[in-house]
Amino acid sequence: MGTPGEGLGRCSHALIRGVPESLASGEGAGAGLPALDLAKAQREHGVLGGKLRQRLGLQLLELPPEESLPLGPLLGDTAVIQGDTALITRPWSPARRPEVEGVRKALQDLGLRIVEMGDENATLDGTDVLFTGREFFVGLSKWTNHRGAEIVADTFRDFAVSTVPVSGPSHLRGLCGMGGPRTVVAGSSDAAQKAVRAMAVLTDHPYASLTLPDDAAADCLFLRPGLPGVPPFLLHRGGGDLPNSQEALQKLSDVTLVPVSCSELEKAGAGLSSLCLVLSTRPHS
Repeated sequence: MGTPGEGLGRCSHALIRGVPESLASGEGAGAGLPALDLAKAQREHGVLGGKLRQRLGLQLLELPPEESLPLGPLLGDTAVIQGDTALITRPWSPARRPEVEGVRKALQDLGLRIVEMGDENATLDGTDVLFTGREFFVGLSKWTNHRGAEIVADTFRDFAVSTVPVSGPSHLRGLCGMGGPRTVVAGSSDAAQKAVRAMAVLTDHPYASLTLPDDAAADCLFLRPGLPGVPPFLLHRGGGDLPNSQEALQKLSDVTLVPVSCSELEKAGAGLSSLCLVLSTRPHS
């Protein structure tokens, strides 16, 4: 997936997966996640789908919820998409690996070229991958290891791929994202700022930067819709979420801000980049 920037075409499709009742019990990751309000989580998910379809003009494909996959809605972890190629990931948690099956089939049906991670030593969560439109950054985190990053580089050979150490429990996309084709947005925590400094050292491209008060606000999606004459959008946390960061995002120019709340889904570890997969070119039918 990644965030569309200069090097990408216009987006045409978005893929999401419904919220199962099993997510509300807190059994999602089997690691003591708090129980959440199912109705509120489903409302947030429905609003996200509506924004992708109606506000951004994308063709929305929704996989049905599966009770056996409590974290199934976090399908951004299951694939990395660039152009007509989809790398199916190997999530760090064995309990989450069955999530890739439905995503693989949906992407195959859309005509994307599917690449599998056959190495059992590799782990990769899609939300550890940030695509700037010019290059990939892969976070080396609890969830993603060096071998997983190597497979990203092997799959997308037309782009530079650099690894960024990620400290703490976050994925890379939980610390930083793209606020425009040349602008990196990042949270204010030590982990987020360390990641941004590492990216600045590794890249050959100049990026502007914007620091937000909240790390979670940096998990945003810069999207070029497929509608002619429509400016780019930034899908970001809003609707009462993270008000201080919402104010900071007003500094971004030449982008239409589209706020969406996911405060309840966040309790299950969800960020905006994990809740949808966006296809940045029109796949072959």
